[in-house]
Amino acid sequence: MKLLELRAVSAAYGAVQALDGLSLEVEEGEIVTLLGANGAGKSTTLRTISGLMRPTEGEILFAGASIAGLPPEEVVRRGIAHVPEGRRVFPGLTVRENILLGASNRRASRRELARDAEEMFEIFPDLRRFADTLGWMLSGGQQQMVALARGLMARPRLLLLDEPSLGLAPLIVQQVFRTIAAIRVRGTTVLLVEQNAHMALGIADRAYVLETGRLVVKGKPAELWNNAEVRAAYLGGRELIEEAR
Repeated sequence: MKLLELRAVSAAYGAVQALDGLSLEVEEGEIVTLLGANGAGKSTTLRTISGLMRPTEGEILFAGASIAGLPPEEVVRRGIAHVPEGRRVFPGLTVRENILLGASNRRASRRELARDAEEMFEIFPDLRRFADTLGWMLSGGQQQMVALARGLMARPRLLLLDEPSLGLAPLIVQQVFRTIAAIRVRGTTVLLVEQNAHMALGIADRAYVLETGRLVVKGKPAELWNNAEVRAAYLGGRELIEEAR
């Protein structure tokens, strides 16, 4: 089932064209990754889907209904959660309080929220011992787990993840990507923006490569890896490919 569809979507920051007629789709149950250099329009794509930015042209359909131009709180209510770049953990709140903020779109009892928060600690067991610790005291990797848990507290059908590996040590990056794969197994569809093409394609079902707001290539991970021109131009060059083998 087609869960998300962008049809010829354009968006701009003033006079700067950030997206230029972008079309893509995400099937329910998939992990789809957006790849490309800085400034390619990847984060803008997520911001336009989640309502943080209004498209200037085109359609955005979620579960068959248009969401283009809806405010972010309505987009969340429809079933889309956005975990932005930089984790955005509130330093003055505890880990548990940060996680609970993710359910602000839901009308739920305290008992139900407490049960859901406990489920987050089962998914992210490393966070349990920090439940009552202030967010600023956690490592970058732990803060990323808090951000993921907070997004899942909205019970989204679609989770938008923006650069989840940014600034993390390699071993922590591997843990984060294992968690993303597990999130899909739980039934949540994922649209992932990621600079680490090797890791992203390792868990993705399909990928789109963007350049200056336009789609330049799409396909399954194996198809992209096997295309020498695509590898050299968009996926980190030949050295990365040899390392991945």
